[in-house]
Amino acid sequence: MKHLWVAALLWAAAAPVQAQEPELNVNERYTVESIEISGADQSKLDPPVRDNLRELVGQKFSQEKLEELSKLIHKAFPGRPVSIQVSRGSTPDHVKVTFAVGGRSKSLDLTAPRLAYHSRQGFSGEVDASLQTRSNGFTLGVLSDGDTLVERFYGLKARYENRKVGTDRLRLAFEFGSFHEIWNGATLAASGNQATDLYRARLSFEPLATLLLARPLKLSLGASFQRFQTQTPAARTEAANAVMITLRYDRLLEDSGPSKHRLEAGYGLRAATRTLDSDFVYNRHAGDFGYSLWRGNHKLSERFQAGAISGIAPLSERFVLGNSSTLRGWNKYDLAPLGGSRMAHNSVEYRYRAFQIFYDAGAVWTRGQDASLKHSVGAGVHFGDFALLLAFPIRNGRVEPVLIAGLNL
Repeated sequence: MKHLWVAALLWAAAAPVQAQEPELNVNERYTVESIEISGADQSKLDPPVRDNLRELVGQKFSQEKLEELSKLIHKAFPGRPVSIQVSRGSTPDHVKVTFAVGGRSKSLDLTAPRLAYHSRQGFSGEVDASLQTRSNGFTLGVLSDGDTLVERFYGLKARYENRKVGTDRLRLAFEFGSFHEIWNGATLAASGNQATDLYRARLSFEPLATLLLARPLKLSLGASFQRFQTQTPAARTEAANAVMITLRYDRLLEDSGPSKHRLEAGYGLRAATRTLDSDFVYNRHAGDFGYSLWRGNHKLSERFQAGAISGIAPLSERFVLGNSSTLRGWNKYDLAPLGGSRMAHNSVEYRYRAFQIFYDAGAVWTRGQDASLKHSVGAGVHFGDFALLLAFPIRNGRVEPVLIAGLNL
């Protein structure tokens, strides 16, 4: 009998010990402070997955939700293991979550961050080749853009970014661009005796440091150094050197029901002075505010932006409305062929599944002129990041719809 008791004790000692199931997951008392993906390009994830990642920030820690997202991330990067890493947050009872995508220490990706077609202004697009290695990112891009500035510009840009400078709250980036300009006939006609404002080439260099002040609040400090090769009367070089300050707030909120809310706001200042050896002296203020509400398949969003320039700024800094994202349906060259030093714009959109309708209103003008408020309406469809829209400017006389299509509009 004694031998039986000894054998039983030995068997119990060798058997694996199974921990008791706790009544509550001890991690549920922690709040998710931030979520990041390392070792892979997050832009390759489907938009719903990226939304789910953002939604978890500010919520209580849930291992089940993280494992579900880990499976979705694995589908986007087949053949590469995905692990969940949890570390202590910067404040008590908060944690940082990192989805580490393994398999390769370096990742070379080819992406098109923006492609747009405007039936009155043509195609605009950019293709980037990006190399990611740990916290460092290198990007080389080629682009032709007739959408965002007064002029169409084409050329090359290069960017280096370190996403973790001592701490994951600080990022450092350097961006260089070399562009050639093509001026629209309306701009050439409007310039008249101010043709010296036009330039044939532009070089830019921007060092930028971004600090995460709090989870939804970011502060960016940097500088912009631009060189312009003028067209007339003789080719010469002018400089626009400015200090840059940007403050951004972006937070996703959820109520007790099925609704989700997102608040976005930002303010940016560019101040060019003689102290920086700048030929142009100006202050450029720009601000925006956005609110979005999701409820099931319904989404309602509102976005307002405004800006003002004091002093003399180059044409590349002046405000533009009437493109693929503002006053859709209007042609920017009909509104302000030389851009404006004042701008205000508001857009309201409603989406149900893939269907979208919108209403835009805004004005762009130069100090001393009267602001002329313009309106436009439109509808279209969205399939993932691709959009196809038909926009109508509201004005007296004939109706001329504008077709807008592209990625990430």
